[in-house]
Amino acid sequence: MDTESEPYVRLATLRQLHQVVADLNTARSLADTLQAVADGVVKGLGYDLAAVNLVRPDGDLVVAAFAGSTAGEALLSGKVGPRASWERRLSMGQRWGSLRFIPHTEGWVLTDDDVPQWHTEGPLPRFADEWHPGDRLYAPMHSSQNGAGELIGVLSVDRPSTGRHPGPWGCEALQMYAFQAGIAISNARMRANMQRALVRLERDQQALRASEEGFRQAFEYAPSGMAIAEMGGDQHGKLLRANDALCRLLGRSSSVMRRYSFSDLVHPEDVGLLLRTSAEGGRAELRLARRDGSYVWVSLRNSVVADTADGPRFLLTHVEDIEERKGRELQLAHRASHDSLTGLPNSAELRARLSARLCSRPQDKDAAALAAEAEGPDEFAFSYGYGPDELAAPLGAIGYDSHVHTVAPDENDPAPAKGLAVLFCDLDGFKSINDRFGHHTGDAVLIEVARRLTGAVRDGDTVARLGGDEFVVLADGLAPADAADLAVRLRNAIIPPIRVDGRAVRVGASFGIGWAGCGMTAEEVLHSADQRMYVEKRSRSSSGARPNHRRAG
Repeated sequence: MDTESEPYVRLATLRQLHQVVADLNTARSLADTLQAVADGVVKGLGYDLAAVNLVRPDGDLVVAAFAGSTAGEALLSGKVGPRASWERRLSMGQRWGSLRFIPHTEGWVLTDDDVPQWHTEGPLPRFADEWHPGDRLYAPMHSSQNGAGELIGVLSVDRPSTGRHPGPWGCEALQMYAFQAGIAISNARMRANMQRALVRLERDQQALRASEEGFRQAFEYAPSGMAIAEMGGDQHGKLLRANDALCRLLGRSSSVMRRYSFSDLVHPEDVGLLLRTSAEGGRAELRLARRDGSYVWVSLRNSVVADTADGPRFLLTHVEDIEERKGRELQLAHRASHDSLTGLPNSAELRARLSARLCSRPQDKDAAALAAEAEGPDEFAFSYGYGPDELAAPLGAIGYDSHVHTVAPDENDPAPAKGLAVLFCDLDGFKSINDRFGHHTGDAVLIEVARRLTGAVRDGDTVARLGGDEFVVLADGLAPADAADLAVRLRNAIIPPIRVDGRAVRVGASFGIGWAGCGMTAEEVLHSADQRMYVEKRSRSSSGARPNHRRAG
């Protein structure tokens, strides 16, 4: 009689099956779950040996747990069988539901293949259903019932405790157990993956916190100024944070700094440069306002802090104090463009300022004349949007270019226009002072003359030392009569005695007035004023005054 058919046997088997399945769900880790699966086969289903062959990520199967023999566990644990060899085994033998039974009469071909296996010793069977040592029984474990899901692993069992092939009830119990084991392993893997993900998340959060703290300390305690500003929107450029170095540099507290944007602090002349730098995320050298109203030169470097989803979010700005370096650069530039003795603009600077007011286009040609010289004037003119009235206007008036043309006034006109006057000054009697009293006295005279000339002109005028005892004054917006009056004032400013080392010395001055106009070069303008100065000097000499004149080198 088949003992499996006895109700009490079935009930006992169900109880054992329930217990071992419950044990599967109480395992805390994947390794514990795998070992519980192997132990359950031995303890609950009545087999002497059981191995759990788990599918790895690469598809091969590894012996992940073993039960029933410590020797077998030592020999097989961790051994790997290729997926192809396992698929060959699962396609052989007899199908007992989802189980695969390979009798010894067929399984001998598998003795030397590359799947890890354990052979038991024992007597040869005497009955048809008696278990043979070469018999093999496999229970595939899938992620869903009926073998439709992904293969998770294979349970290989050996040597039933009854010594016989399992009957229908035993096969059903093993199939149910394999299904529950697959679910338990899937859940354990999910828990393990979640735990690893949580560990990674916690590690990433710790790294983020450490990075944020490192940035905070680097930001707050940086020796140079740093700030974080809004980028885009209505609050673009508004300061969100400023470190101690920047607060000290500008003389403002951190809370006060948050009320400003860089555009509120930058020098008015540097606003355009700041806006271009903010848009490009680049660098610039500009001036920022201190609390006391003074300005400090800084090197400002912007880095755009971007968000992968929202795009640019903040500007990280590094502010370096370059006041000392900028002061040296400005001092060097001043030395290169100014006379070392008097502090006035030198010859090169004078020519640069004069050239900036001149262009190569003749001053007496307006747009109408230029259009008339071109072939097809009407088509040329009207294709650029100029009408007849505009063609009759000066080029500067219609915006032909950005240059404001300089026109010399007609001195014979009863009501001449105003222009850029160039007053060429040569000192009379300077050479005798230099020869008699030495260069020290001569230098003192030149310094005083420079001071007097500078004090007698307007703020926008230029007083330059051309060289030796020659000076040049550029005065814009003067009519010929105004220029003559200015020459008289300057001469009268120079004539009073100059005291040097307790003695009084006196020099005179001869002035030549020239006019700058487009179409002339700076050299031509200066030469014209120089020639007129000589005309005046000769006329004064013939009238009885005998100045001691020396040309500048």
